[in-house]
Amino acid sequence: MKKLLFLSLILICSLMFGCVQQSQEQGVEGKLKITDPAGRSVEVPKNVSKVVAIGPGALRLVVYLQAVDKVVGVENAEKSWEVYTRPYRLANPQLSELPTIGVGGPDDPQPNVEEIMKLKPDVIFATVNARYADNLQEKTGIPVIVVDYGTLGNFRTTQLFESIRVMGKVLGKEKRAEEVIAFIESVVKDLESRTKNAEKPNKIYVGALGFKGQHGITSTTCRFPPFEVNNITSENIACKVNMTAHVFIDKEFLLKEQPEFIFLDLGNLFLVKEDYTKDRSFYQSLNAFKNGKVYGIYSFNFYNTNVEQALVDSYWVGKVLYPEKFAEVDIKKKANEIYEFFVGKPVYEQISAKYGELGAIDVGSW
Repeated sequence: MKKLLFLSLILICSLMFGCVQQSQEQGVEGKLKITDPAGRSVEVPKNVSKVVAIGPGALRLVVYLQAVDKVVGVENAEKSWEVYTRPYRLANPQLSELPTIGVGGPDDPQPNVEEIMKLKPDVIFATVNARYADNLQEKTGIPVIVVDYGTLGNFRTTQLFESIRVMGKVLGKEKRAEEVIAFIESVVKDLESRTKNAEKPNKIYVGALGFKGQHGITSTTCRFPPFEVNNITSENIACKVNMTAHVFIDKEFLLKEQPEFIFLDLGNLFLVKEDYTKDRSFYQSLNAFKNGKVYGIYSFNFYNTNVEQALVDSYWVGKVLYPEKFAEVDIKKKANEIYEFFVGKPVYEQISAKYGELGAIDVGSW
């Protein structure tokens, strides 16, 4: 009898311990431990249904991952800024109707803690540093995942790919995350293989690039990804001035170097036109202007890197510089194919209606 009672007590204890252990496991199972790109260990719910994204480019990556339906609030900047500069917003006008969760902007996006807490998102994605993220997480009690694009303008950085994968895991979009990365890599491989052994132009130049504001023809950079993926490096004359960073070059330098091809950011073309009226002799002395080899591109750096826009520009640059290698590429169709993959809609017609077609710029009509 004592033996039977002893065995019964053991069975009861085992069952009780098993229930407690199972309960603890369920608690653990309800959470997912994530190491974000800033190296922070963050626990997030296993099933995330509501999110907000703050800072440069955080919302863009949510759109890329096809999780826009989980977004419950957006920054005021995402509502008030020109949508044509950001295809992910152009393709999702409904985002402007969501509650406002802060100011938005680089450096300090000024999130509204009270409004965020009212919306009760499961996770906050933020392109901020680790300390900023820790502070925001402490104030809201909501897990904050740091997002990092890496070098501005570069659409294939380790940090960007890591951010896409981490966000994919949090959002339950791991398959989509790998598809996005594979798409980027496939485009780069296609461009590099088309142009690897092709004859290159001697000198090319890209101007009117935005950099902490809008600028005219003298605003340029050596590290221009649409050139680099088309195997253009030393041919970019800006590299003679500065090998790494954005730079403002002298007009005399352009006259001396005489690039065969000039690409201009269509978003800042009005500044080039204004300058043209003041300094016609300079522009009319540039061979590219005289020979009709001035081409438009779309700006892809606005609130961090619009990856899809950079890829569209890359195909366009390739088609201009290596026409035989890109003979079958219809730039409008290719652009819409890329836009549709990343942001869900073929928005080329809307963007070109705003800034102009990707084509030669008719400088003779100025």
